Amino acid sequence: MKFTKLLFLAFSFVSFISFGQQPATSSSTVEAALQQKAQLEKTSLVKNVPFENIGPSIMSGRVVDLAVNPEHPNEFYAAYASGGVWHTVNNGTTFSPILDNSQTQNVGDIAVDWKTRTIWVGTGENNASRSSYAGIGILKSSDNGKTWQNVGLKDSHHIGRILINPNNPDEVTVGVTGHLYSPNNERGVYKTLDGGKTWTQTLFVDDMSGIIDLQHAPNNYDIMFAASWTKDRKAWNFDGSGNNSAIYKSTDAGQTWTKVSTEKSGFPTGVGVGRIGLAIYDDATVYAIHDSQFRRPDEAKSYTSPGLTKEDFKTMSVDAFLKLEDKNLNEYLKTNGFQEKYRSESVKQMVRSGNVKPIDLAKYLEDANSLLFDTPVIGAEIYKSKDGGLTWSKTHEGYLDDLYYSYGYYFGHIYVAPNNEDHIYTYGVPILKSKDGGKTFTSIDAENVHADHHALWINPKNPNHLINGNDGGVNITYDDGENWIKNNSPSVGQFYAINVDNEKPYNVYGGLQDNGVWVGAHNSRENKRWESNGQYPWKSIMGGDGMQVQIDSRNSNIVYTGFQFGIYFRLNLETQERAFIQPKHQLGETPYRFNWQTPILLSPHNQDILYLGGNKLMRSMNQGSDWTAISDDLTNGGKKGNVAYGTLTTISESPFQFGLIYTGSDDGLVYVTKNSGGSWENISSSLPKDLWVSRVIASQHKKERVYVTLNGYRWDDFSVYAYMSDDYGKTWKNISSNIPASPVNVIKEDPKNEQILYLGTDNGAYVSFNQGETWEAFDNGFPDVAIHDMVIQPEAKHLLLGTHGRSIYKADIGPLQQMTASKMNQSVVLFKIESVRHSGRWGRASGSWSQAYQPSTSISFYANASAERSIKILSEDNIELNSIKVNADKGFNYVDYDLTMTESGRKALLKANTSIEVNKAENGKYYLPKGKYTISIGNDKTTLEIK
Repeated sequence: MKFTKLLFLAFSFVSFISFGQQPATSSSTVEAALQQKAQLEKTSLVKNVPFENIGPSIMSGRVVDLAVNPEHPNEFYAAYASGGVWHTVNNGTTFSPILDNSQTQNVGDIAVDWKTRTIWVGTGENNASRSSYAGIGILKSSDNGKTWQNVGLKDSHHIGRILINPNNPDEVTVGVTGHLYSPNNERGVYKTLDGGKTWTQTLFVDDMSGIIDLQHAPNNYDIMFAASWTKDRKAWNFDGSGNNSAIYKSTDAGQTWTKVSTEKSGFPTGVGVGRIGLAIYDDATVYAIHDSQFRRPDEAKSYTSPGLTKEDFKTMSVDAFLKLEDKNLNEYLKTNGFQEKYRSESVKQMVRSGNVKPIDLAKYLEDANSLLFDTPVIGAEIYKSKDGGLTWSKTHEGYLDDLYYSYGYYFGHIYVAPNNEDHIYTYGVPILKSKDGGKTFTSIDAENVHADHHALWINPKNPNHLINGNDGGVNITYDDGENWIKNNSPSVGQFYAINVDNEKPYNVYGGLQDNGVWVGAHNSRENKRWESNGQYPWKSIMGGDGMQVQIDSRNSNIVYTGFQFGIYFRLNLETQERAFIQPKHQLGETPYRFNWQTPILLSPHNQDILYLGGNKLMRSMNQGSDWTAISDDLTNGGKKGNVAYGTLTTISESPFQFGLIYTGSDDGLVYVTKNSGGSWENISSSLPKDLWVSRVIASQHKKERVYVTLNGYRWDDFSVYAYMSDDYGKTWKNISSNIPASPVNVIKEDPKNEQILYLGTDNGAYVSFNQGETWEAFDNGFPDVAIHDMVIQPEAKHLLLGTHGRSIYKADIGPLQQMTASKMNQSVVLFKIESVRHSGRWGRASGSWSQAYQPSTSISFYANASAERSIKILSEDNIELNSIKVNADKGFNYVDYDLTMTESGRKALLKANTSIEVNKAENGKYYLPKGKYTISIGNDKTTLEIK
């Protein structure tokens, strides 16, 4: 180990040789990294630094599965895509997290054997979205999550379904979806007959096709149907269909399989077959919902119709264009947000001169969002078999429009009521029900039910009782969807980005996956009192998939934020004004490309100056009203695909010099300009290739210094890539050091102490006290969850973690900022204790039925060795009033002190000072009176003041 570390350090001090894209990280490397992290947490200097979850919770996060106790449906488990598994015994009134003791919060499916109370968790979300994080195999618990055992399939990455034999809990069949971004062989159907000790692969289709759904007949575990899914996701493209997407059947509990979706069966076959979901009513009756990627037939277009669409212009001739009625053309231009300078007369002149072609009026509107919604595929369609899967027929005529749009890969489930084969439910963006076997559907969405649905449970004893899981949490209905209850107490928000202002108390802002942008005071309390006063402490200020936030430091009511693909606005929170500020290319130019998480930045030198990254860097000198591109394309130019790619992902401007700007792209390029865009230099030639630049950070402490982190998640490469340069990026030093393998999302400099760095990965947060030579793992108060963003509120000395699955955490880093190399060697370093306001409530109950109020303060100190320590509380006259013995860990320690003194301490204090009086409180304790006190550990001291 020592040799390896020395070799690494020697390597890290030189510029490394450029190398190509790394292969997918092996399961053995991932397992070793998890073991390394567990050991690091045990010895970490910061393992005791407490983090507090500050919410928010009401908007919740993506639910991927539900497991409900059929005998007592007030008890159930809700699985969140990246927020763990939560347990309720009171019908969703409150939940408790039960996966926190595991090494991941990423979940694809859960199953519970209610007779033995055994919980099975298939880790790794199966919805194939941009943030469907990989798992670590199958986890199993028999003590409601107190402990978890990994029982295998560690290279599966994503689990589709777990089926437990109701008559034999040791027999379990699993559908494995497999890797998301790379081929692998550990996918298909697996069986265990010994509770997970050994596994047998009983169905393997190919290394790009896994099992997305697996169901057994309600009263016959031998009858099973499995849906295979061929998909290929890349950073620039997602292909969610293929020849090997199909339906298989087993009559021996998954031991052997036969493909039943053949060309003669009536079910679609070929390269356009996408994700398939299954529902079984009985041995013979089966439903399937299919995300058909086959194209819809072309419809004849008429250019004379007043309702022009962008599709019209893609094939329109110049002659046909010039014959368009001005009224109709102007309506198209105004409706679609063309700039005022583009109106019928001017545009026709541009076409006549040959500077613009008719197709440019379509390209002008093209962006990643339009490609999602405008792709003319068939989409969702439902099939039914009445003969056990031998033949299939579509249940409905026409298209199920507005259910899937073109991202049916994100949904793909269907359900049949246990008491009536004609009562079925399916969902995508809305949730639909049919009472005639799928011929017709009605929506059962409601105003308090979030869109985008992923899980449903139908009560077998009362089919009108449904529990639904969606991108906005859990909903329950007792009247078949007429009315819903919202059950969102878990703090499971999936944040992409967070930020803070300088108000007192300061506010925290953040953009969430599919839940918009929210803002709330950092010290707001998550309780139910808001239901009485009608004021939830956090407020929504933007919809969509919430993205980055910038706040004007002169006026915190001026906020810049938006949603996916660069749709950004300038908000005035006081007046509720909103201005759309996305930069727009000129008619005839190639449209700008905007990342899903488009970066924005207010200049630290002038808060009227805003930067926004497309494939070029845009700058506005007037708060986003007007834009200028101050660069050429700062990417490799993009790739052909259906996902925006070749885009900027991160921007940083040096606080030392206006116009010293760095950018990073999703295809691995880092650029710097020292003259506000007059010229640019590629400084990434020696960095690993093709990786997502998750952060570039200009130093606050040294003008020449810059940090870069790269992320290989979109290649299933989970290596740690973190670098520092002290010469504007000419040479780089690897500072990944001892961080366990996990993709890096963010790095931050401490604003007070230039030796301190903070870093967030897909599986935790770290701090370094020596500029990345070594790293310590944070571990107290939050589970192993993806950290997408970090921000430091400098005046409060708070570090905030924006997690993608467990909302926001906050910690006081004041003590950390004080540490230097010399202090690290001291026996003990006591840190300042905030003054406490005295209260007559101490030790008293507020009423006959309440508990006595117990005050508390935290004594924090650093120790350079683990040992028993004695904390003494002394009066101004050096009288010992109390003494607390603690087993201190090496590193930072936190001791709660209840502000009491002993009986002997009280007597000594009163003897020395007869002017004060200390009486026993109602709870039998003596509390310190107002005054100044000394807290000492050995030779180190600090002051506690009670005002």
